[in-house]
Amino acid sequence: MIDDPQRLRALYPAPGERALRKQMSALDAHALRYIELSPFVVLATSDAAGRQDASPRGGAPGFVRATAQQLWIPDAPGNHRLDSLGNIVDTGRIGLLFLIPGVDETLRVNGRARLSDDAERLAPFAADTRVRLVIEVDVEEAYLHCAKALMRSKLWSDGARVERSVLPTMGQMISDQTGLVTPVESQAQMVARYAKDL
Repeated sequence: MIDDPQRLRALYPAPGERALRKQMSALDAHALRYIELSPFVVLATSDAAGRQDASPRGGAPGFVRATAQQLWIPDAPGNHRLDSLGNIVDTGRIGLLFLIPGVDETLRVNGRARLSDDAERLAPFAADTRVRLVIEVDVEEAYLHCAKALMRSKLWSDGARVERSVLPTMGQMISDQTGLVTPVESQAQMVARYAKDL
């Protein structure tokens, strides 16, 4: 097992100057444009005991608002577990990974986070009446991440797409995992049910 930093570092070459210098303490014009075009972000948080969570958030491109030093992420309804939100209350920390369909580079942002239901903070998102609070992020670190992972995965390639039918429906999988018996629901029925809450 690799259990100390020196042993770990010995396995890899030192990072290059470019990899080190690309980290910024604020969002520049390129990072702001990336966020403006992004319809998807993954929130990484942990609770006070260090248990991690990663949770997706999506919306129309630019659904996350940003300035050089701050981000505002509207929280639309999900499964109501509140894992990420509870972790933010616990630790006040967040990591974000923004993606743009068709672009292999990603944008990483780390910083301090807090939750707000203040009317002024909610005002920019008033068109979506489901938004109950906003995740405010003070940017501490931001940088563009290289394309290698998405290139290796061919994530945006039509050839990498799989038919949804290769897996059971979400309802069937959760039923199998939990033992809860629920009415059989086709993929099309689930999509229709979700549509009213998108």
